[in-house]
Amino acid sequence: MKPTLQLRLSQHLALTPQLQQSIRLLQLSTLELHQEVEQMLEQNPFLEVEEESGGSAYEAPPERTTSSAAERTADAEADGSGNDGSSDEGAGMDSAEFGTTEREDWENGTERDDFDGIRETPSKSATQNDADDFDGQDRDTAVPSLQDHLRSQLSGLRLPPLDAAAVMVLIESLDDDGYLADPLEEIAAKLAGQPGDDGSINEEYEDTLARLQCALRWLQSMEPTGVGARSLAECLTLQLRALPRGQAQMIAIIICKQHLELLARRDLKKLMAATGADDDLLREAQALIVTLEPKPGRQFARAEANIIVPDVIVQRSGRGWKVTLNPDVMPKLRINDLYANAIRQQRGNGSLNGGGPGLTARLQEARWFMKNILQRFDTIQRVSQAIVERQKNFFTHGAIAMKPLVLREIADELGLHESTISRVTTAKYMATPHGTFELKYFFGSSLNTDAGGNASSTAVRALIKQIVAAEDPQKPLSDSQISQMLDEQGIQVARRTVAKYRDALKIAPTQLRKAM
Repeated sequence: MKPTLQLRLSQHLALTPQLQQSIRLLQLSTLELHQEVEQMLEQNPFLEVEEESGGSAYEAPPERTTSSAAERTADAEADGSGNDGSSDEGAGMDSAEFGTTEREDWENGTERDDFDGIRETPSKSATQNDADDFDGQDRDTAVPSLQDHLRSQLSGLRLPPLDAAAVMVLIESLDDDGYLADPLEEIAAKLAGQPGDDGSINEEYEDTLARLQCALRWLQSMEPTGVGARSLAECLTLQLRALPRGQAQMIAIIICKQHLELLARRDLKKLMAATGADDDLLREAQALIVTLEPKPGRQFARAEANIIVPDVIVQRSGRGWKVTLNPDVMPKLRINDLYANAIRQQRGNGSLNGGGPGLTARLQEARWFMKNILQRFDTIQRVSQAIVERQKNFFTHGAIAMKPLVLREIADELGLHESTISRVTTAKYMATPHGTFELKYFFGSSLNTDAGGNASSTAVRALIKQIVAAEDPQKPLSDSQISQMLDEQGIQVARRTVAKYRDALKIAPTQLRKAM
């Protein structure tokens, strides 16, 4: 083959390490971001935490009108075209210039006059109007663990050492709900070895098993009542036995021991036949069972583990809404001025030795990291603002007023790509007067209406929830009836769609909603 020369034009996307970091930070959750910050603080000596006394220039993203580096890169990546990101943000930029020009730009505030939004916080500040009152420390309450609570009771029993040790073993075997996770035989086998396979008696195993059985009775006598149970039936029975004796209590015990499945199916006739109780007594027994706690350890669960810290807080401002970034989730970082000035002086004197380029690169890395974090929060704020402007009715009237919304609409409004909006709305949360929701919650498909318009699937789910809440407990509505009621209101929803939405709302089927 004869060698030839050809001129070919092509377009490709070159991702610099800085742009790759921008994209990665954009899709991280708040927890993952703070882990990333901690790791960077350990690795880069030029980066440090901003002291509370000093006003940090890096506490809030700037008010910008152009896309961030991460947004531009994601858009180019999705479109299959773009330029080398290093053309305008290359690593060859002078560090001293970068430190002065960029820092001035970053000193802008977080509030925008044209921002509309909402607020909701999972803590007590949800009822307050000032975003400054949002304090994450209010959530941290010194709640002892279930094991600590039981150990304190065990110390007051003054049991013999071996019995106390056996109770301690069972306490450590409890799961988060307060149930005994492993059978006593398995625990005894771990402590004393398996019984002989040839039928011989392992006396140590037998003694250990007997001691554990005795220890279990001690454990089940502790508070909260029902702790140490090995099944739901045993847990409910332990709680019923602690109640005053009566006919309803005895019937409730019989139901919990033998007929929980019939109770779950609301099969009143079979329960009457199995227990011999009349209708009134059976209803009284059911009322007792409803008051019981199926998970005794739930009250000792760490509350902070279930709390979602919002990235943005929305609160009413005049006739509209105002969106602000949650200061609790924003890392407060700055460049170590001592180290940075030393690098500049050494560069100016030309006295940097072999370590000069490496130190300059680390300084540049620290500045890029802070800039990318600010761009991340700026993008979250811009997307949140666009969502609030589209869903103003939700913040005023609740989920029933939600409008249909897809990622493409927000992407077109902000000049971004859908992939960028998807990254921003994943694992990012907005606090509203109606609860804390993931940003993806505000996006929903549309359903046709008789008037020729569209209804959001989120609004339809809220409407189904309202219909079920208002139904007659004696005659709960079927999925077909709910579909007909929605059709009467001009919303066309098939029965299978109603069933799907009902399952998503964790609403039981018709037969399980029927009151006894």
